Amino acid sequence: MAFNNQREKSTEIKEKFLAECNMLRENMQIDFVGIALQQTEGLNITWPFVSGNTTNKYKYITVRYGKGIAGKVISTGAALSIDSFPDGISGKPTEYPIMLAERLFAVYAVPINFKGMPKGALLAGMRSPIVWSDTNIKQVKQMTTEIEKLLPYYFK
Repeated sequence: MAFNNQREKSTEIKEKFLAECNMLRENMQIDFVGIALQQTEGLNITWPFVSGNTTNKYKYITVRYGKGIAGKVISTGAALSIDSFPDGISGKPTEYPIMLAERLFAVYAVPINFKGMPKGALLAGMRSPIVWSDTNIKQVKQMTTEIEKLLPYYFK
């Protein structure tokens, strides 16, 4: 990837992340896709890239390592599935701000690795009930591989 200047680089990277989110949302025919990334300094996690959002509240969501969906996925390095929010969750609904902000009912989230360590989460979400099929899970994991290829440009 060659960039003429820093602004062009930043814009092109953002467009690539958003294109991946849009592609996954359209291919899976789901309501929401989000990428949460741990900030380079500290343990805070934000949602810089989303597709299918109904509000801009995601821009103001910051969670700590181990908190929220993204924090739990990053801290454990394991996928997380919620099929009927807020039923069956550990903790309080307020500990899941992205689900509240986007009125998500069901999500499937997987870790995004950078240099062998979980540094982000890819979340697929629905505002209505869904049973995540093996095909859905495979699609999310395949997209994670594509997103991981972009991380060296994001974390520079």
